[in-house]
Amino acid sequence: MAFAPQIKIPATYMRGGTSKGVFFNLADLPEAAQQPGAYRDAMLLRVIGSPDPYGKQTDGMGGATSSTSKTVILSKSEHEGYDVDYLFGQVSIDKAFVDWSGNCGNLTAAVGAFAVNNGLVDAARIPDNGIVVVRVWQVNISKAINVHVPITNGEVQETGNFELDGVTFPAAEVKVEFMDPADGEGDMFPTGNLVDELTTPEFGTLKATMINAGIPTIFVNAADIGYTGTELQDDINSDPIALAKFESLRAHGAVKMGLIETVSEAAGRQHTPKIAFVAPPKEYTSSSGKLIEIDDIDVLVRALSMGKLHHAMMGTAAVAIATAAAIPGTLVNDAAGGVDRSNVVFGHPSGTLGVGAEAALVNGKWTATKVVMSRSARILMEGRVHIPEPQV
Repeated sequence: MAFAPQIKIPATYMRGGTSKGVFFNLADLPEAAQQPGAYRDAMLLRVIGSPDPYGKQTDGMGGATSSTSKTVILSKSEHEGYDVDYLFGQVSIDKAFVDWSGNCGNLTAAVGAFAVNNGLVDAARIPDNGIVVVRVWQVNISKAINVHVPITNGEVQETGNFELDGVTFPAAEVKVEFMDPADGEGDMFPTGNLVDELTTPEFGTLKATMINAGIPTIFVNAADIGYTGTELQDDINSDPIALAKFESLRAHGAVKMGLIETVSEAAGRQHTPKIAFVAPPKEYTSSSGKLIEIDDIDVLVRALSMGKLHHAMMGTAAVAIATAAAIPGTLVNDAAGGVDRSNVVFGHPSGTLGVGAEAALVNGKWTATKVVMSRSARILMEGRVHIPEPQV
């Protein structure tokens, strides 16, 4: 019996922040995948190695975690004043599903470098030495992002001494600015409240801050759900009952935020919203064995992504953390001391991260104008990814 040969697609495997993903230039994709739809989704699932009932993604490029089961499609921007359009696809590990509902803040750090390397940025804007600000239009959420890419001798500078907790080796610093990160179509706080009461069968009624900045995120107090805020991955991910409770909390919060109509719909929207729990500073030992002291941080935050506790922090959730921390009265601000702040350093399972946010009360509603953080990025491998022709 004859079988068709595999197809070969130009691709780049990149790390951005604490995530990894497969990056594509839209023009390099098979014609059927250059438009949204079943073929594109089937292609990305096969590239990553999903759905995998074994949960390993052995037959693909995925790394069997939410932070390594990611895809990016970039193209010359169709929007005036921008260099590149950035589309992010979060690939489910065990389901035949690509979630297009949100952004990946970590991989955003790699978008600028890919855009420069693939001729998506006007050569006249790239200095021989210095910084090129790559103007990114984030397609999933219709938001602007500026990625500051270091250039040395006309090429992207990837090596350096910038250290990022959650990433083993140092690299060049990449500053990322999320412009006007709040929900542009509605209130940044979808219910209109800084703190709501959220009821679930498992936890009863809890206080929650629900915010849409960077990515829709639900914050609860760690103490209210039986945690300290110093937990590491295995403390949560080894407990299927705890994970089920968090998913229920996320689903009920999604309904209250207006993202879905019924709790059952949450299974088809795994990427958003995120669920996180916060606590005042407390000494703990990170996953790398590094001692994080009380004076090192302003607040403790642990967040779940795709149903598991994240090993560090999602970049978009960091935007939500910084924005909420800047607004007095939110649970994040309260846990961070209840003071006015434009910068926050939070503790996560792998260490610490500092993020700056600008927020203001305008006509009775809170809005965020900019959130800034530093990440790093580099190419891990480039060439062609091979997959069987998708059948849809």
